Amino acid sequence: MRARLLACSVAALGILAGMPPGARAAPVVRYYLALGDSLSQGVQPSTGGASLETNQGYPNQLFALESRGIPNLVLVKLGCPGDTTSSMLTGRGNAKNARLSHCDRRGGSQLSAALLFLREHHAPGEVPLVTVDIGANDIDGCADVPASQLGPCVSAGETSIGKNLPRILKPIRKAAPRGTRLAGMTLYDPELAQYFSASSSQRALAAASVAILKQVNDELSGGDSKAGFRTADVAGAFDTYDSTDMVSFDGQSIPVNVARVCSWTWNCTPPPSGPNIHANKNGYAVIANAFAKVVGRLR
Repeated sequence: MRARLLACSVAALGILAGMPPGARAAPVVRYYLALGDSLSQGVQPSTGGASLETNQGYPNQLFALESRGIPNLVLVKLGCPGDTTSSMLTGRGNAKNARLSHCDRRGGSQLSAALLFLREHHAPGEVPLVTVDIGANDIDGCADVPASQLGPCVSAGETSIGKNLPRILKPIRKAAPRGTRLAGMTLYDPELAQYFSASSSQRALAAASVAILKQVNDELSGGDSKAGFRTADVAGAFDTYDSTDMVSFDGQSIPVNVARVCSWTWNCTPPPSGPNIHANKNGYAVIANAFAKVVGRLR
């Protein structure tokens, strides 16, 4: 008799809560928040050469991996193509790209929009993952300056990264709910595609770019570590620093780091689709796997 009364009471509570007897509560939605520049939006060139956002970027592919452990995971991409560390922080300096890509800048910048989102979803475990890729656009324009200005240009970009990255990452860590895994990434080197250039100065840039990018990546990984972020070793996954080992590519023997860039980005692709510095679908998969390695499997 007591058991029957208890069952009736449980059923009555379910009805009072608006649930039919035997119904289960819907699973709580969880969020993966992807932040950064064009890589975080999966940008790739169209057949006509226009850079367009796709659903093949590393966040999409990382989401597919991680949603196996969290079936109710939702991907939220707030990254803005063209953003530098400065424009991500302040919302100034990337207005045209932000307008064309309909970037979410609630509060004035991508960072402000991200912090608003995290404060709106602050329950423990509600945002199990945040990834950030930023910094490439701080130095990207240096490839086009005269050789005499390359050093000062890169130095200015590194200074910008060193100053702005902590001001981006630390507020994100503070606003993220308890248990959130936070990860940034190092960069691959699209300038290695200049290995095939007919211009000796461009080939020299390709050779010099490896050491330059190593400095930039050290700045990024150091900033990640100080802010409590893990770092996905994308540079390592692309064999960026290995100019010695030779592999066969398209009928010739070339350095492995050049082969990786040609295989996993559009920067060795002839017009009209290329050259384009963005990763292709396979390249984005490499980046996603680099993140998965440091993030681990979410549950």
